[in-house]
Amino acid sequence: MIAERIKELRQARGWTQADLARRLSITRNGVNSWEQGLSTPSPASLVDLARLFSVSTDYLLGRTDNPSAPRA
Repeated sequence: MIAERIKELRQARGWTQADLARRLSITRNGVNSWEQGLSTPSPASLVDLARLFSVSTDYLLGRTDNPSAPRA
């Protein structure tokens, strides 16, 4: 689920894997591995992704279909 969500959110913004990698200070291969389901983001990267895409970590993990990040 997380692989599909990352790819969907990235593509919705018109970003390449390299664009996302630069924003997260990781390699393009790292992003590709996430999107292919070969690896999963670390907890810290998961939080960074959620902040970058303005979604909840639960949405990225597939625990909800509501992308809205909870309000603090």
